[in-house]
Amino acid sequence: MTDTPATAALPDIAALSFEAAMGELETIVRRLESGDVSLEESVSLYERGHALRSHCEARLAAAQARIEQVSLAADGRPAGTTPFGED
Repeated sequence: MTDTPATAALPDIAALSFEAAMGELETIVRRLESGDVSLEESVSLYERGHALRSHCEARLAAAQARIEQVSLAADGRPAGTTPFGED
């Protein structure tokens, strides 16, 4: 990605929390939708936005993998846990 004034001083994406990355992505979308940025800046913002989206998807996938689902015994009491999404 080419650094422009829009992206030169921004933090490394890998170091961002999910919330920080999502917030920055929302800001980028607003800027692009405004139409008030040059073509070069738009391309740089788009590239950073794409990287932020990938980072957010990876963070969500990691969080989902950590979530466990409580399994109930026939009497309704907790019997253990299984990974989320397994039936």
